[in-house]
Amino acid sequence: MESVRIIQWLNLVACVLLLLKAEGSLVPLTLVENALSKGAVCLDGSPPAYHFDKGDGEGINNWIVHMEGGGWCKDADDCLGRKDTRLGSSKQMVEDLYFSGILSNEREYNPDFYNWDRVKIRYCDGSSFTGDVEEVDPTNNLYFRGARIFSAVMEDLLAKGMEKAENAILSGCSAGGLTTILHCDNFKALLPSKATVKCVPDAGYFINVEDISGARFIEDYYSKVVSTHGSAKNLPTSCTSKLSSGLCFFPQYVASHISTPIFIVNSAYDSWQIRNILAPGAADPSDNWHSCKLDLAKCSPDQLSIVQGFKKEFEKAVSVVGDSSSNGMFINSCYDHCQTESQETWSKSDSPHLANTTISKAVGNWFYDRSPFHHVDCNYPCNPTCQNTVSDLKDHPGI
Repeated sequence: MESVRIIQWLNLVACVLLLLKAEGSLVPLTLVENALSKGAVCLDGSPPAYHFDKGDGEGINNWIVHMEGGGWCKDADDCLGRKDTRLGSSKQMVEDLYFSGILSNEREYNPDFYNWDRVKIRYCDGSSFTGDVEEVDPTNNLYFRGARIFSAVMEDLLAKGMEKAENAILSGCSAGGLTTILHCDNFKALLPSKATVKCVPDAGYFINVEDISGARFIEDYYSKVVSTHGSAKNLPTSCTSKLSSGLCFFPQYVASHISTPIFIVNSAYDSWQIRNILAPGAADPSDNWHSCKLDLAKCSPDQLSIVQGFKKEFEKAVSVVGDSSSNGMFINSCYDHCQTESQETWSKSDSPHLANTTISKAVGNWFYDRSPFHHVDCNYPCNPTCQNTVSDLKDHPGI
């Protein structure tokens, strides 16, 4: 019996290794040690980090810089909870990270970008790379330096060849998707004027809506994040000159002012937003929404009606991106969160489709100006290609 178990285990390991070989690669961690002298550090004072897989052939001067997600922290106590985790310290980050989806180095699974220089910047500041507070409170020794991290890591990448970029994409998932939106124009400004530079935020279009209790939980939360991290000075002035800095953390108030071409990848029923913005725990003390938030198929008729109302609000919020051919969007009705990092949702025969097109093909066609793509899906549960009806958010902490 024991020998059978060993054989089964070895077969499982072999299958995993074959999968890794087939769809992506393991990429080592790089610490940006010289960032320490600039005060560009994680919450715990450790240096920022990224994973870099160098391109080859025709992709050698093309770059994808992908920002990791992982929520935010709104005050000192909240940030202390992250300080000794990978979301607050590079000391806790794994040495090797698996690249797949938009970061895959396999042509079959990532046909337009497989041979580009591909980078994943790790997230350890809790502010979507917007914070910058000089003072460090000796009672907690927390560093709020996200904006400095962004600058220091970009400087390191420019020195490693990005200064010669001919094509470049800033992308990211969740809080990293929000980073992509907030830093889109900043990223373009760093690169050669002749370079083609575009942005692809994934699941980063967080919207400002009332929760099920009638309160605006997320608006209050974002206001605290911005205040704690000193983010105001690093948010787009086109927004902060007119609105409060807390509101300028929301894409719907800044997207219309972004001059760099941008392609929004998002679900109109984003599972993180349904669970944390529409029906956060504070608005549902009796936990009546528990089953519904796990699986939309388990929502009551009244709950599903409210969820459909959220989609309408999302469509209204994302409409400010406009429908010009320079911008694009893939807004499906899958109950999911982050769809560019996973091979299953990025580019496979059974991946989510809109207009008979996968996310990978839509983004590639848009980037290379082969054809525009600007589609918003019908109402849940209309799309039979949505495979992830029960969304797993283990890598994306709630609030």
